[in-house]
Amino acid sequence: MNHSRIILHLILLVSFVLPFTVSDHVAADAINEVEEIIPGGHSIGVKLHTSGVVVVGFSPIQTDDGKISPAEETGIEIGDIILQVNQQKIEDMQTFTHLIQKYKDDDTPIELLVKRQEHIFPVTITPVSDEDDEYRLGLFIRDATAGIGTMTFYDPKSKRYGALGHVITDHQTKRPIDIYNGKIVPSNITSINKGESGSPGEKRARFSMEDKSLGTIQKNSDYGIFGKLEDEGPFLEDHVDPLPVAQAHEVKEGEAKILTVVEDNKIEEFEVEIVSSVPSKHPETKGMVVQITDPDLLDATGGIVQGMSGSPIIQDDKIVGAVTHVFLNDPTSGYGVHIEWMLNEAGLEIKDEQKEAS
Repeated sequence: MNHSRIILHLILLVSFVLPFTVSDHVAADAINEVEEIIPGGHSIGVKLHTSGVVVVGFSPIQTDDGKISPAEETGIEIGDIILQVNQQKIEDMQTFTHLIQKYKDDDTPIELLVKRQEHIFPVTITPVSDEDDEYRLGLFIRDATAGIGTMTFYDPKSKRYGALGHVITDHQTKRPIDIYNGKIVPSNITSINKGESGSPGEKRARFSMEDKSLGTIQKNSDYGIFGKLEDEGPFLEDHVDPLPVAQAHEVKEGEAKILTVVEDNKIEEFEVEIVSSVPSKHPETKGMVVQITDPDLLDATGGIVQGMSGSPIIQDDKIVGAVTHVFLNDPTSGYGVHIEWMLNEAGLEIKDEQKEAS
């Protein structure tokens, strides 16, 4: 249905160096060893639901005493996550609104359980009635966000995947989204705004969150989003063979290629150059600098654009990393993350024998 289609994009800026958050309800899986993984390049639609509701702004309420925002006056801040109302868990905006109205006739303060970064604490607040006699706190909230990105890899044995290569932040609060759950679906690229110096370009895509889910989202971290696939169809249709994975110290300066989509859902291969690679023994979000050299990709996109994040980087027939960030002053270049660190976040690691041989 046309009305269910949405065209959105994930904001990709070089300022995305932020601490990761993982939803508390996701249990840690056992570490799986891998020798090979299937490269991605698929364009995916992404939808994340937060735990609780996120405060994204304030809305002063007109009362007999003037305009007031009880939430702001009580000390609530933009970016705070409201988890409970009077010890009752909040699952979405509808639940939150219903609970606030439920206590209208009591005319007494209510208690919110608030999460601010790593701290969780109670806040006592007294809502007020607006001109329509609605009980309100004077704030704007959100419980979900959507956009597009690129799949990086998939492990057919464990069905775990990794995508994006960077954390998803709320575009208003600029903070990582503390997820409750989420899913990914197929998407088709409809057009591209080319990147220019000082203005990053973007892929525009069409997808519906009512479409069959490709997989769940269980983690949103500095190194991307991670979860398990429920539908292997796109991977089976593309008949992509698995490739070995490279450790960070194996990556070298020189020619490489990326897999990404610039039209519809067709994955294409484009030439790039790895300008530098830091052989860190510890996780690093910006371990590589990558430059687009393929004339066809430069003509189509101007370089690295929003929505390209997660595009797998392949060198010497090994998956070495993923594109993550664009340089605002030079859209032909940007950062990449080593695949080793993305695998770790997905609960995968390079098999010992491969480590010893490298």
